Formats: sequence, structure tokens, C-alpha cells
Amino acid sequence: MMDKGEKNVGPRFSGKASDAPDRAMKVQRNRRSEGGSGAQVRAVRKDGWTLERRRIFMETLAATCNVSESARVAGMNLSGAYYQKRRDPGFAREWRQAMAVGYAELEAFLLRQALFGSEEEELLLDAEGMVKSRKIKRGHPNAVGVRLLGSHKREVREVEGEELADRPDGEDAVERLRAALEVVRERSGGRS
Repeated sequence: MMDKGEKNVGPRFSGKASDAPDRAMKVQRNRRSEGGSGAQVRAVRKDGWTLERRRIFMETLAATCNVSESARVAGMNLSGAYYQKRRDPGFAREWRQAMAVGYAELEAFLLRQALFGSEEEELLLDAEGMVKSRKIKRGHPNAVGVRLLGSHKREVREVEGEELADRPDGEDAVERLRAALEVVRERSGGRS
């Protein structure tokens, strides 16, 4: 059954080579670029990862190094945060950077604690509410912080290594520059 505007052009191509041996399959490209279609842009859900929620999450993560607390403060679900980290490489990169900042702060705090210790003042009051005695306790309550720092030290170093690797003033910048100059010399026929 054909409509008035349709012409009989033969059987439709079903995608099997046996149906149309004379037809070649062709990959069609989108007009956006030669490489194919551009990125799909979708509206962010009202309860999704808006830019504001993402900012709040990353700031809290950098301040606390606590994913659960960061998700709660941002108004998001913990499993949603981990899903977003797996799904979005930019989010994962920001996550690693926030953790690196948080652990750098923790490292500085622990160093201050190790060097100077901590002081806690304990007041003993009498029946009328007057200060009866003062006691200053000094200590180094670092066990939890040291365990946390040790468990994430490798991840922090990896992030630092990634950030320094591609910098123009990185340690290997001179070697990369020499390699690039050598390629230019070879292309130009060895002329200096």
C-alpha cells in the first residue's frame, strides 16, 4: 500500500547484506562536526546536580573530607553522589581535587598538633557557680587523623602527580620541549 506521493523504489533495505548486495552502508555524520554528533545537552532536573549543589558539595567535601556530610549539606543522596562521580569525569576530577585540598588541610593540622600539641581547659565550679579550680590538659589526639591521612595519602599523591604532569613548568617540561624541537628539526630536514 503506497500513498499518492510515494514512488515504488524497490524493497526497503533491512540492514542485511543479502537484502541489498549493491548498497553500501554509510555512517552518517551530524552537521555539528566532521567527527559526528555533538554532546547531548539535557536540562538538569530540579532535584538533580545543579551547579549550586555541586559547588556546595565540593566546598563541604574540601572542608570535611566526608562524602556523607557533603551530600547531606548539598541536599543530595549519597548513592547519587557516587553515581555522579562514576558518570561524569569532570565531577570525579573536582571530587579528587576537593579531597586533595581537604587532606592537605588535615596534614597541616596534624603537623601543628604534632609540633605544638593541643590544650583543653577544664573548669571546676563550686556550688555558687564560681570557678574553684582550673586545669589545663595537654595532649596529642591524633590517632584518627593519622589513620585517615595514611589511608588516603596515595590518592592525594596521584592527584598531585596528575596536576603537575601536564603543567608547562612541570618537572618534565624541558624534556617535552626538547622532544618537540627534535620533531620540528626532523620535519624541516635537519636544519637548525
